[in-house]
Amino acid sequence: QYPTKSAAMKSHYIDMDPENQNFLLESNQGKKKYETEYVHPGTTSFGMSVFNLSNAIVGSGILGLSYAMANTGIALFVILLVFVSIFSLYSVHLLLKTSNEGGSLLYEQLGMKAFGMPGKLAASASITMQNIGAMSSYLYIVKYELPLVIKAFFNIEEHSRELYWYTNGDYLVILVSLLLILPLSLLKNLGYLGYTSGFSLLCMVFFLIVVICKKFQIPCGMEHDLINATLNITTEQPVIANETNVNATHNSCVPKYFIFNSKTVYAVPILTFSFVCHPAILPIYEELKGYVMLLTSVLCL
Repeated sequence: QYPTKSAAMKSHYIDMDPENQNFLLESNQGKKKYETEYVHPGTTSFGMSVFNLSNAIVGSGILGLSYAMANTGIALFVILLVFVSIFSLYSVHLLLKTSNEGGSLLYEQLGMKAFGMPGKLAASASITMQNIGAMSSYLYIVKYELPLVIKAFFNIEEHSRELYWYTNGDYLVILVSLLLILPLSLLKNLGYLGYTSGFSLLCMVFFLIVVICKKFQIPCGMEHDLINATLNITTEQPVIANETNVNATHNSCVPKYFIFNSKTVYAVPILTFSFVCHPAILPIYEELKGYVMLLTSVLCL
């Protein structure tokens, strides 16, 4: 018969005074009470975890960064970006520290231990709402952008009257949900998502390269100049308006370092949403071998 945990601890401190034995025994039992309850050892490699976390951080928020920069300026945008990234990294550190101290890698259990049943329900509701919002943004992009991509591949005119089922956004959302999202969400091991996350990051890099290349190919204000030139040819009266529009277009093409307007305040929530990855932190941390999540977060941010 194996000795109990208390007997083993007492035999370990057998050479000490009885008072010291009781003190050390109680302190060790108290520490064991809050020991993290890992369900199984991590099986996901460091590289796959980096891909998963990077995909969770970037996500669809990358599409709103240009709008945030347009309403804040280059310098103010960089300052806000650095501050938000630092706060996100520190919040990830606090989340991991809380999970280790609280003895659980589940948000619901942490809420239960902190505030009881209301905390558990609040954590579940918050995560559910955040995931619904994130998935809604992804499906919104699929509905309105994927038909344009398909039309470009098949050389279908954008305003063509011919209707095809594979250019209907409603059908595409259903197909993507059933054929891609549902099978990936049924995977028990998050490590397998590293391959799809890596592919999505490559697509994001390709998107950035295309935007940078097109910036040097498409002159700024080209459409406004064409419209104003057409109006100038047909009538003589809009000449003054033409000059005003050209000046406004020229000013809009000049980069500014600091911009303050009524839309500047929206830059902070856009940047914050771009760095939201906290619902995926603990599941990725649980699957990670070696539990070096802080280093992973630093690399991703």
